[in-house]
Amino acid sequence: MASSDHSPQELGTPSATARREPAGASPEHSEPSHFLPHVQGLRAIAVLLVVLYHFWPVRLPGGYVGVDVFFVISGFLITGHLLRELTATGRIRLAQFWARRARRLLPAALLVLLFCALCVSSAYLFPLSGLQREINEIVASTFYVENWFLAFTSADYLAHSDSTTVQHFWSLSLEEQFYVMWPLLILLAAWIAVKRFRGQWRAVVFVVLGVVSILSLIFCISFTATNPAPAYFVTFGRMWEFGLGAMIALVPRLRITHPLVSFLLGWAGVIALVYAAFRFDGTTVFPGSAALLPALGAAAIIAASNSGRWWQPSRVLAVRPARFVGDISYSLYLWHWPLIVIAPSVPFWGLTIYHRVALLAICFVLAWLTKRFVEDPVRRWKPLLRRPPRVTLWAPLGAMILVAAVALGGWAVNAPAYQAGVAQIAETRANPPTCFGAASVLDASCAGTDFGDTILPAAGFAGADSPGGDGCFVQLTDSRPTSCTFGSQDADAPVVALVGDSHAYQLLATFQELAEENGWKLVTYFKGACPWNTTELSTPGAFGQACTDWRTQVIQALNDDPPDVVFTAALASTPYSSSGYDSSYDAAVAGYQDAWSAMTSVGVPVVTVVDNPAFETDPNKCLRTRDASDCTAARSDVLAANDPIRAAATGMDDVTLLDFTDVYCDETTCFPVVGGANLYRDQDHLTVTFLNTLAPQYTAAIESALASRG
Repeated sequence: MASSDHSPQELGTPSATARREPAGASPEHSEPSHFLPHVQGLRAIAVLLVVLYHFWPVRLPGGYVGVDVFFVISGFLITGHLLRELTATGRIRLAQFWARRARRLLPAALLVLLFCALCVSSAYLFPLSGLQREINEIVASTFYVENWFLAFTSADYLAHSDSTTVQHFWSLSLEEQFYVMWPLLILLAAWIAVKRFRGQWRAVVFVVLGVVSILSLIFCISFTATNPAPAYFVTFGRMWEFGLGAMIALVPRLRITHPLVSFLLGWAGVIALVYAAFRFDGTTVFPGSAALLPALGAAAIIAASNSGRWWQPSRVLAVRPARFVGDISYSLYLWHWPLIVIAPSVPFWGLTIYHRVALLAICFVLAWLTKRFVEDPVRRWKPLLRRPPRVTLWAPLGAMILVAAVALGGWAVNAPAYQAGVAQIAETRANPPTCFGAASVLDASCAGTDFGDTILPAAGFAGADSPGGDGCFVQLTDSRPTSCTFGSQDADAPVVALVGDSHAYQLLATFQELAEENGWKLVTYFKGACPWNTTELSTPGAFGQACTDWRTQVIQALNDDPPDVVFTAALASTPYSSSGYDSSYDAAVAGYQDAWSAMTSVGVPVVTVVDNPAFETDPNKCLRTRDASDCTAARSDVLAANDPIRAAATGMDDVTLLDFTDVYCDETTCFPVVGGANLYRDQDHLTVTFLNTLAPQYTAAIESALASRG
């Protein structure tokens, strides 16, 4: 990442020179030649899907399926290679196999990791607020366990807001684990065949790999349904995709040469990939059963082996430009994501359409240079080729330790500055300057206050200025109505419910303080991308259903134990179903009114707020290298023209609407810094430091609502 990135991992492609099988080889030995041009072209499709998805996620929302294509290619090529060796020699030289993979893959990967380690250690190019996680992930990627790191931290690959420079290494890590396990599985199957089945090793290998793949698919579907975030990264949940490619290598009859069948099968595979790339998106429950479409599409393209006519897909994919992109696919994948993450922090750069196109071109140049001067020379370096395989395995291990040491050294150098930045956030929250933040606009006595170049929290630390309370926030397909309680424990304390999506959750720390100061009992219900609204989301599948289920249960919980007032907020751009209305906007307005009526009808007032502007990318990336005046955005670009919350609240009894648009923006422009306060911790979520400056307005609205109850 979706993903998501996703990996165009080169899977130890043997020499580009086709080799003939020995004369008189048995039918079982009749494997395809080592180099398959159309598979190289399929690599090009896969890497372009991933890269274009990362550059333009809105245009190609399902491009993350490129990684699934590569997993299928990997299973096909590696299994074929191992079968040829087992057939010819009766054994698999594990050390030689692993050494060949190391020579092929590690040099370019370690080069990119070293580049990332040096970049994130620079306070100039990278925010120190994210340094600790960056270092952790660089070390995890260096030793190829990044997928497990992300699984254990429940990262959402398809959410790009806090992605690190090396998050795309999750798929490379998974593939390295595949290289370790797969030959061992094949050797185990061959041993079983010799001991129990009279040496019919190919049939036993087929059964063993088939059983593993089926179990993996079942696990993938079930685990994705219950735990979609970690399911994206867990190794066993992806093994079936490698197994699918392996089946094509194991069963020669699956490689179709009949002209018509090959034509239909290959182009059906291409259509499947195109459909997934444009129809899937970040809300698709993935991998799960949805991954079958791109995986089967890739398998169909590989199996369509007839290249007799120009219109055959295997012939089209073998054209020279496609093969060139396939050749550099590994390095292209390695370089593109770190450059996307770092680019907005580079002076005079950004991610406009022109910058993206230029950056894409730079990625291709770097990929070619890396292939030409790193990948190929090291793979053919005679001092390694002449020595035992263990030398090849020990040398990269030393290089990996060196890269990890550089990353950890970056943390050691910057740790004091990191701690100082975190301390600054705490100090600013506790003792904000006079007329700071929203007060500079809303307090008449603060008119004319000039904070100069002051930005608190500093741009490099704004990402750490979050509300905390992660256990109170549910995401993805989790529909549990998780509730947290803060503030007064007095049985007679007024109960304030804070309900909504991440734009309600961003208020948590501020409302915790208000509850303590005012003697309220604060009860929270938060779910990512799921506003408190009865209209269904337009997102299909388990994601949308989980939101519907969560809302139903939250409304029931509020009805069973009504609070004294409900405060809610929501992202203005949430996609809703039209649900029988003239437009999704009208349906959203009606849905808010319906949800709020469940409370107002029993005398519980509702307070809500117009959504804040949402920037295209985190303004802090600009603020780190440029003046705040250079990091503004046109109001029409970042502020929702029609927030359904505004329309829903207008004229509705017992509903109070807060609108701070004039704090964020003037008539034409929206600002990332107001009254010295840094508004954003990412592209659309506000810092707690800034939200605290709106505390007087929140307090007044809630106290007024409480008073209205008599």
